Amino acid sequence: MSDQTHDIVDTAVAAGSFTTLVAAVQAAGLVETLKSDGPFTVFAPTDAAFAALPEGTVEELLKPENKDKLAGILTYHVVSGKVMSGDLAGATATPASVQGETLNVDGTNGVKVNDATVATADIDCTNGVIHVIDSVLLPKG
Repeated sequence: MSDQTHDIVDTAVAAGSFTTLVAAVQAAGLVETLKSDGPFTVFAPTDAAFAALPEGTVEELLKPENKDKLAGILTYHVVSGKVMSGDLAGATATPASVQGETLNVDGTNGVKVNDATVATADIDCTNGVIHVIDSVLLPKG
């Protein structure tokens, strides 16, 4: 799947399966950042991944007083640069997220990011790439 006409945010909106992620990006004030030149690699949790969080978690994070915490969680899903799945095949890496903490990426058997599995890889955008993951990544800090 490739979308060389839309940036990361517009591609996520058009996909229709990232409504929670898009709402969170808007609530955290990160829309302009993810529409900038980048390039970025975004590990994008689906709506089902957000729904799997403990009840009330998403609603709590979307409150204005939790904007910084939400931004920290979202930027933990982003790596600077454009990393395609082929770059990860057969390897492991610990890239720094935009949030600052490192991610554990394992491409030796499919691709896993921390405990999340990449369900759809390499959605090419004008300012980076989206890899769809099946769970929400939560930073330690």
